Amino acid sequence: MTHSKPEHTLSITDNRTGKSYTLPIDCGTIRTMDLRRIKVDEDDFGLLGYDPGYLNTASCKSQVTYIDGDKGILRYRGYPIEQLAEQSSFLETAYLLIKGQLPDSERLSAWKHNIRNHTMVHANLQKFMDGFRYDGHPMGILVGTVGALSTFYPDAKNIFDKEARKLQVRRLIGKMPTLAAMSFRHSMGFPYVLPDNDLSYTGNFLSMMFRMTELRYTPNPVLEKALDVLFILHADHEQNCSASAVRAVGSSQVDPYSALAAGCAALYGPLHGGANEAVIRMLERIGSVDKVPGFMASVKSGEGRLMGFGHRVYKNYDPRARIIKKIAFEVFEVTGTNRLLDIALELERIALEDDYFVSRKLYPNVDFYSGLIYQAMGFPLDMFPVLFAIGRTPGWLAQWTEQVNDEEQKISRPRQMYLGEDRRDYVPIEQRPPVNPDDEPRTGVCRL
Repeated sequence: MTHSKPEHTLSITDNRTGKSYTLPIDCGTIRTMDLRRIKVDEDDFGLLGYDPGYLNTASCKSQVTYIDGDKGILRYRGYPIEQLAEQSSFLETAYLLIKGQLPDSERLSAWKHNIRNHTMVHANLQKFMDGFRYDGHPMGILVGTVGALSTFYPDAKNIFDKEARKLQVRRLIGKMPTLAAMSFRHSMGFPYVLPDNDLSYTGNFLSMMFRMTELRYTPNPVLEKALDVLFILHADHEQNCSASAVRAVGSSQVDPYSALAAGCAALYGPLHGGANEAVIRMLERIGSVDKVPGFMASVKSGEGRLMGFGHRVYKNYDPRARIIKKIAFEVFEVTGTNRLLDIALELERIALEDDYFVSRKLYPNVDFYSGLIYQAMGFPLDMFPVLFAIGRTPGWLAQWTEQVNDEEQKISRPRQMYLGEDRRDYVPIEQRPPVNPDDEPRTGVCRL
């Protein structure tokens, strides 16, 4: 709802024409389509907003996740992440994200049962996975197999059928750990392990990952709980790169498997799902605690890069980082200390005391300790983004479902500023001058 009160409007004067415009303000935003009213003449296209990376553009209205980066607040459906991490479980949190409220005991029991019933994958999908190169990256395999699920479940195309949507949600949450574990075991040359639905959601995933010749796999309860909390912390994070990819692809009204494959692809990138891997590689390059001061000096001089600190959204301590740090020490009590932990602790100590880092609000983020935990639990670096994808699946589905039901949403189609050549006439090849293949395209006119 827009407001007509003067204090809920924005007045703009176009100095090119002297004309003034009044734009309504709704929930701290203006509709950029209102800028199109601002023209030099009738033939003018009107103003656009230019916002590379969507740093200051709201692409949707959402009820799923709230973040206040200045105050370090993260809430799922209104519930603080700290309370969910301490008291909830991943499947209960998934129910909250999808359904909008916490379940009662009967609903939670039914929800878990329905998820367990969808952990198996079709035998033909195993053959499909066998077609990947023997040492294929697990995340690349996951991108392909999640997309392939759309061919196994053609009913998923009925996205406006509520019951069909609910079925795909259960299938995706149930099958994502199975596909993830299969992608790992394929890359390692190990036989696949069938789901064990007598175990918990995370316990079953650990079994499918690491079970070898034992008759019964029993996960360590500390590691099982730690992984469950990590999944909760990664379950959603507002309109990040992968969620935006899910929404953008989903806006074409495609099935959710194809939309989530796009989310997995976005998560594959080192700036998103690969960030915690970058932290591990940074710590390994540093090598020892005595080299930390020199490394931090190189960061301050612009020669090095401090991974795992700072965040696009959080200008305060990432609330997930505090939780993860506590979990890290609980995990190390079981697995033994990681030689990289001392380096990480010294990095954090200097960053939190040095004015250079404090003034730039470079606090540890969720990626700083999560990689150390995954490594201690026996996950190879290639699996880090895959683990992220398992946790993020409910958030992607909540975002996708919300978009399907949003009558204001249309197919994503950003505008551009055209800066290329103006009109040119085709020249026959024998009349063209020699071409330097290294020449960059020339900047030409600016057109909307």
